[in-house]
Amino acid sequence: MAEIELKPEEFALFRRYIYERVGIALSEQKTTLVKGRLNKRLNQLNLGSFRDYYDYLVHDESGDELALFVSAISTNVTSFFRESAQWIWLENYLPELVASKREKKIRIWSAGCSSGEEPYTILMFLQQHLRDFDQWDIKILATDISAKVLSKAIAGEYDAKSVEPLPREIVLRSFEKVRKDTGTTYKVAQHLRDKVMFRLYNLVTDPFFFKNKFDMVFCRNVMIYFDEPTRNDLIGRFSKVLSKGSPLFLGSSESLTSNRESFKLLGSSIYQRL
Repeated sequence: MAEIELKPEEFALFRRYIYERVGIALSEQKTTLVKGRLNKRLNQLNLGSFRDYYDYLVHDESGDELALFVSAISTNVTSFFRESAQWIWLENYLPELVASKREKKIRIWSAGCSSGEEPYTILMFLQQHLRDFDQWDIKILATDISAKVLSKAIAGEYDAKSVEPLPREIVLRSFEKVRKDTGTTYKVAQHLRDKVMFRLYNLVTDPFFFKNKFDMVFCRNVMIYFDEPTRNDLIGRFSKVLSKGSPLFLGSSESLTSNRESFKLLGSSIYQRL
């Protein structure tokens, strides 16, 4: 497989395009990463240069290639019950949320849900800590820009290694064991999958028009790819769709440097909508 060189002017084209379309800010230091991760794709498409690939990318009206490009240059690392300190905080907060509800209705947004571990974790957590879980109208909007990872999320099927760290009672309650010739997998139970609405969604360019405000928003390890103006704009948009007093969960390496008039720090990368 021939390795194709990425010229500075070609990298500049990708850099501008991905920023305008998705908000990802690629630094000059990412040149080698982009070259290494995209060379295989160029060979798959039988393209002779990165300029040819750029033309292919911008003329793909389906958006599928953009999603592949984003997946290639970003890291989709996730797991069940990631960011343990946030779940401990949420366990203490849950009685307050329940007490504030006139109706047994909870709406949550998992923004940048990747392959689905996050929205399913939210449901497993609520099932574990809400005694009358089955009596609640719970809906989770789970969005991502990548159709590839969303297809896995919608299927809700994971290998044994992904499920192994979970407590046995959660596995028994939340998964169906699927035996295949290739090994055993675990499929999220139908009653949990029914509570998640998966959508292909661009956080930077798609409109924030929702029927209801959210009781929580999870946007973890997404904004690390954005520059400060894009992050500030996104946080401002989240403030408009979150109910007053509701939490916004970010990744452990993320924090708010502005929008302090709209949010207050509560815990480990957890902010309250004021």
